[in-house]
Amino acid sequence: MTIDMSQFHQVFFEESFEGLDVMESGLLSLDVGSADAESINTLFRAAHSIKGGSGTFGFTEVSDFTHVMETLLDEIRDGRRQVADGTVRALLESVDCLRDMLGRLKGAEPLDHARIAQTKAVLEAELAGAHSDDPNAGSGLPALSLPNDADAADLPGSAWAIAFSPHRHLLKTGNEPVRMFRELAGLGDLKVAVDLRGVPNFFDLDPEECYLSWKLTLTGNVGRDDVAEVFDWVENDCDLAIYPLLKHDSAAVVAEQRQGEAEAVKTIQAAPFQIIPNSAEPTAHEDAKPAAKSAGSIRVDIAKIDHLINMVGELVITQSMLSLVGERFEAGKLDQLRNGLTQLERHTRELQESVMNIRMLPVSFVFSRFPRLVHDLSTKLGKKIELKLIGENTEVDKTVVELLADPLVHLVRNSLDHGIEMPQVRLAAGKPETGTVTLQAYHRGGNIVIEVKDDGQGLDGAKLRAKAVEKGLIGADAALSERQLYDLIFLPGFSTADKLTDISGRGVGMDVVRRNIQALGGNIEIASELGKGSTFAIYLPLTLAILDGQSVAVGDEIYILPLGAIVESLNISEDRVNRVAGKGETFHLRSQYLPIIRLHRIFQVPGAKATKLTDGLLVVVESHGVRCGLFVDDLLGQQQVVIKSLEANYRRIDGISGATILGDGSVALILDIPGLVALANQ
Repeated sequence: MTIDMSQFHQVFFEESFEGLDVMESGLLSLDVGSADAESINTLFRAAHSIKGGSGTFGFTEVSDFTHVMETLLDEIRDGRRQVADGTVRALLESVDCLRDMLGRLKGAEPLDHARIAQTKAVLEAELAGAHSDDPNAGSGLPALSLPNDADAADLPGSAWAIAFSPHRHLLKTGNEPVRMFRELAGLGDLKVAVDLRGVPNFFDLDPEECYLSWKLTLTGNVGRDDVAEVFDWVENDCDLAIYPLLKHDSAAVVAEQRQGEAEAVKTIQAAPFQIIPNSAEPTAHEDAKPAAKSAGSIRVDIAKIDHLINMVGELVITQSMLSLVGERFEAGKLDQLRNGLTQLERHTRELQESVMNIRMLPVSFVFSRFPRLVHDLSTKLGKKIELKLIGENTEVDKTVVELLADPLVHLVRNSLDHGIEMPQVRLAAGKPETGTVTLQAYHRGGNIVIEVKDDGQGLDGAKLRAKAVEKGLIGADAALSERQLYDLIFLPGFSTADKLTDISGRGVGMDVVRRNIQALGGNIEIASELGKGSTFAIYLPLTLAILDGQSVAVGDEIYILPLGAIVESLNISEDRVNRVAGKGETFHLRSQYLPIIRLHRIFQVPGAKATKLTDGLLVVVESHGVRCGLFVDDLLGQQQVVIKSLEANYRRIDGISGATILGDGSVALILDIPGLVALANQ
């Protein structure tokens, strides 16, 4: 009997990615010199497991690559080799390369053989005792050490071959490849060829993702630094390789000068620069990618499964009891029926909570990527930075965890680049030369709060104001509170950076951060003190599937208000209402004037019972620190509702975030409080 091994692939990939996370964490904590034996054993076991699993499933390139890592770790484990900075760098780059290989295999995508060969060569050089000072070594790109910039620039007709493959999320960062190509065209004669093989079928297209990659040739008297500068701002959002091309047969020259070193370069230089058409019919490889994208799983603690099974057992018992009552029902069994229904309600609620608990993952799944990020960027920036992680075991819904990563990366990068000062600046200010960035997670009410803190220079309100006036975003005499000044950094294109870097400073990112967080039903708040540091606090719902809501009646319609957004409900007296012709109504509440939104007018609900303000109720709601009053007929009751996507089942509607099905089978719309508040401000 033949066993289909592909059914075990998902488990293999999950365990391998977990092993890579363990390796990365262990490598970052290794002491140069004599490393802790248990730490090395942990690294060795992780590499050995990946090697064994990949060999079992026929992923020979992974097992061959991991074998070299395993050999290097074995020499360290046996004491034949000391841990050096170069060793750690080579192993970290190998972890990155392995992660890329496994990700491509999981998505049924072709492997990056040039990157694999280069990284493997770095490992083998480390095994042979050679250490490279080339900044491109181990970068995950094919070697750039062949003809240097001076050699290429001195020859007439020198040119550069550029392989540019953006990561899927590149467009979401506000970057646009066409603009970069225009910059390149200004440096010399540019030829562009596009690779369409990554484009999925029409119905699988996401317009916010980038599926294309390009090969470009740039001819002219241009240095490599000039070419690389064009791609500075997308360095961590793409795979990029830049190779010098000579007027004569560069492949022959390379082979002659660097025997055995140039195979990867020759392959790329010999590749035809032409448009690769997308086939009319999807290939099996292309069909596999959407499937891989949609596949997913969660590792669940066995205790949670046991609790779920117990809940199902209790539910079955209650169902049996109610069935017996229903078979021969009589008036005397009415109390027994009520008791059974009460038990059913209690067990259903517990079962729901148990199922939702299974979807909860510790936020450490996101936090675990940041030690490496801080390590790499602090080295690049020449800063000394310590990362502190607090509350990593705080649990949140799996969907929230997956969507939280990108906003946090933006915030941490900004703290490293803009927040933490250079060591000499910190010492001059009386601070320790090592700055601190803290990631903290905790629960507050029905939300999870994630804070990104730094003890850096803080936000300069005066500088923010001056920059906003300079860009024409506010008037010179505009009166802004401290909170409103800080919120300026979320405007598209706003930046106070003194110089552009490849990490930040182009005004791209913070607007995307806020938009992504608001899309999750959350918000972000800033607290800062000049010279002391800043705190960015993200507030998110614990789950995107179930909502604690307040039902309100407007005419014959029922709407759901998120309970966490409600401040209070009250009756209105006419003497506290102000009307401005053409600009709506406001209600005076404890020194505040709140805009009034009449829901029956916004949603054109016929037959509203309360048309006069004194006949209905005003529900005061708050979003992002801004309040308004929603005028409704009546309050009905509080309940938990299951959120259904309105956009996926119908279309997007302003002021509505979703829908739910009530107990009587009717549909109720869930109000989008931030959208309604924005509408009130308009």
